[in-house]
Amino acid sequence: MHELTVIIQVVKSVEAFAKEEAITNIDTLVLQVGELSTLIPRYIEACYPAAVDGTMLKDTKLEIEILPGNALCKTCNSVYNLIKEDKICPKCKGLYFEILSGKEFMIKEIVAC
Repeated sequence: MHELTVIIQVVKSVEAFAKEEAITNIDTLVLQVGELSTLIPRYIEACYPAAVDGTMLKDTKLEIEILPGNALCKTCNSVYNLIKEDKICPKCKGLYFEILSGKEFMIKEIVAC
C-alpha cells in the first residue's frame, strides 16, 4: 500500500505551506484523485489518520474528489469515460484512445479555520 507513503508526503507539504503562510489551524484538506490514478481513495482515507497523527493536521477532515478518467477516441474524436465504457468508444466501438484526464493526484484546497 503506497498510499501511506504518498499521504505522509502530502502532510509534510501541507505543513511546510502552512508554516510559510503562518497558518496555525487547518480544518479540511481537499485532495483530487483521478479514476485512473494508481492511488485508491478508500486506502487514502484509511491511511489518513496514521499519516496525520502527531502533526498539525491531526484534527483535520479529509475530502477526496474523484476526477473522471476521460479519453479521446483516435478513430472518431469522441470524448468518453474509460471506466464507464470499459475502454471502448461508445460511438464507434474503437479501441484506440488518448487519455485526457484521470491520472491526476493533487492537493486542491487547504481550508484554514
